[in-house]
Amino acid sequence: MAQKDVRTLAAEMPKTARDFANYKLAIENCSKKTVSEYLLDLRTFFRFLLAIRSGMPTNDLTDLDVSGLDLQFVRDITTTEIYEFLMYAGDERGNEWSAKARKLSAIKAFFKFLCVKQHLIEENPAANIDSPKRRSTLPKFLSLDESVALLDAISEDGENRHRKRDFAILTLFLNCGMRLSELCGIDITDIDNEMRSVKVTGKGAKERIIYLNDACRSALTDYLQTRLGEDFSKSGPALFTSQRGTRISPKTVQWLVCKHLKAAGLEYKGYSTHKLRHTAATLMYQSGQVDVRVLKDILGHEQLNTTQIYTHVSDMSMQSAVNANPLASHKISKPKKKNADNES
Repeated sequence: MAQKDVRTLAAEMPKTARDFANYKLAIENCSKKTVSEYLLDLRTFFRFLLAIRSGMPTNDLTDLDVSGLDLQFVRDITTTEIYEFLMYAGDERGNEWSAKARKLSAIKAFFKFLCVKQHLIEENPAANIDSPKRRSTLPKFLSLDESVALLDAISEDGENRHRKRDFAILTLFLNCGMRLSELCGIDITDIDNEMRSVKVTGKGAKERIIYLNDACRSALTDYLQTRLGEDFSKSGPALFTSQRGTRISPKTVQWLVCKHLKAAGLEYKGYSTHKLRHTAATLMYQSGQVDVRVLKDILGHEQLNTTQIYTHVSDMSMQSAVNANPLASHKISKPKKKNADNES
């Protein structure tokens, strides 16, 4: 099912949530995608509260209309009810840490808006709730050999008329570590004249420059050659286009990534589009030539601790460190034979 746009979602929400969405869009300049995700989480939250306050089951909330909930309904929300919602999200909806943390982030932002910006509530029931504890898991990524196999699978697919486009997309993912939304949003004009860098728009509509290496320049040059003489009336300035000539969608990119992972024999390893971003970050760090602070800027992370997870996934680095131990070459020796004259 296609996700509703932000205006359609806002129309299904209480007035307080509509005002919140407008503030996020107009004042904080959040992307429509970000605001839509806020609204989806808040809608689930309101539906849950409406159900439990009305004594209804919470196994299916999809038909509950929350558009008419008034300010008093929101003022009556307690910290306990927020905890109950997070329990529901985990137990009944199967949400992992990241999904629960995102829902709590939306609730916190909503109540902060009502309390600090609009002064409609005196106390913020979400203010002192800690974010769900994150499990210590390492990011999944392709090895160097697997990455090469993936690119080779595209190169050798002579029946794919979008071969050069797909190769360029995978090359950018694996070399630059950009997000899916960032890649799909690139315009041809975002690439500098010498094809040395590309401007991408990341989370929070923040722009950053990503520098291109020889592999990226070569792949982009080959791909753009296929678009010479093309009618740009459908695609506009979009760098990557679909079969219909329009800007390529995130779902199409996810589909083609899965397709090529399968062709490379990697379909059962749980890899995905986002794992290509992890792969780029890990390979850059494993090279030993990229400082973690530089990697932070390349990936567009807000906090250094987000990037530091890649300092824990480098098996090559750990192996090198162990091999560098001064005792690394010390092996057990043959026992010395005792001199018979000295034996008693």
